Parts: sequence; C-alpha cells; structure tokens
Amino acid sequence: MALGSQPRWTVQSTGAQVGIDVGLRDYMLRVYNYMASGLALTGIVAYVAAFSGFYESIARTPLMWLIILAPLGLVMWMSYGIQRMQASTAQMVFWLFSGLMGLSLASVFLYFTGASIARVFFITAGTFAAMSLYGYTTQRDLSQFGSFLFMGLIGIVIASLVNLFIGSTALQFAISVIGVLVFTGLTAYDTQQIKEMYYEGDGSEIASKKAVMGALRLYLDFINLFMMLMQLMGTRRD
Repeated sequence: MALGSQPRWTVQSTGAQVGIDVGLRDYMLRVYNYMASGLALTGIVAYVAAFSGFYESIARTPLMWLIILAPLGLVMWMSYGIQRMQASTAQMVFWLFSGLMGLSLASVFLYFTGASIARVFFITAGTFAAMSLYGYTTQRDLSQFGSFLFMGLIGIVIASLVNLFIGSTALQFAISVIGVLVFTGLTAYDTQQIKEMYYEGDGSEIASKKAVMGALRLYLDFINLFMMLMQLMGTRRD
C-alpha cells in the first residue's frame, strides 16, 4: 500500500493499519521462505556434489570456471532484467542460482569438518536472525550506512582478488574479519530496505518479483557471512 510522503508512524485508522501490518508480514514471510528454500537447495546440492565425487571430477577442468562465474551472471541478469521478467521466471532464475551456488560451495564439505560446518552455520543463523530482526523493527534510518557498507563490500572484493595472487594468510584474516562486520551490517540494512519496498505499493506481480529480489539480497548476506566465519572459525580436515 503506497503511503506517499506520509510518515508511517502517523496516526491512521485502525483498519488501514491492520491491513498494512498483515500485508507486510505476508510479504516478509514470502521473502524469508524464498531465502530459506534457496539456502536449503544450496546446502543439498553442495553436499551431494562433494560426497558423490562430482565436484572433484570437475575441479580441475574449465567447467569449474563456468560454475564459479555463472552465479555472478545470474545475479546481474536478475538485478538489471527483473523489470522485464515475469515473477515465475525470476523464481526459476533464483532456484538455478541457488543450485549453481551449491556446486561452487561443495568444496566447503571437503575442506572443513562436518562439526565445524554445523557450528558455524548455527552461529551464522543466529547472527543473521538477530540483525535481520533489528533491521525489521528499528525506527532508525539505516540508509545512512548504505554507502559505507557498499564501500566496505567493494574493498573486500578488491582485496580478495589481490589475495588470489599473493596468498597472504594475514590479508585473508583481515578480509574475513572486515567481511563479518560488513555482511552483519548489510543484513540489517537490506532487511530495512526490503521492508521499505513493501510500502511503495504496486500489484501482486511486481510484489512477487520484489520478494524474489529481497530473498536474493538476504541469501547473499547469509552465504557471505557464513563463508567469512568459516575462514575464521572453521576446522580444516587433516
């Protein structure tokens, strides 16, 4: 429901406020369901690819580059082409993205112990839930932190690319620590932004596409936070 320039905390009729609250809860629930389903698909694909031997069979072939780069291409396609997509197409692309991410992350099950993966996953889930709840409930405008978090994200990407060539353990540690801070902040920021998108209104088709894009943003926050914590707290196999 579009509220225009009217502040959301302005007194409204009880019926209108109830409608907004119910609609918002349904919208956010759809976002979280998409995100959780994507994470579940990623985890299943990663586990199967790791222990079936499929990942190791392609790890040293050119196909691995396709698996690594394809998710990035799908994210860009969704980000810049979502307006021209139908909601059903956006959902299919999101599932495809989640599956390909599972293939690219299968190495986690090969390099780290199962106990440490489970431990870090629950730490990530708890941190994510707390920060997403904060972003959903806070009355503080978090948009002022958006540019700072984006600059931190760009810095992480550049430093990670540099570290591919120099292989510095100290730099990797710094990247992981900063990454945890950045993606923790982005979880709250993105949740508030996704919530704000609901108030802009639009029809059910556009709302469905917004829910998919919101799920993608939170999915990326969760996955990146998980990977940064794995680098810091994961126990490698002997």
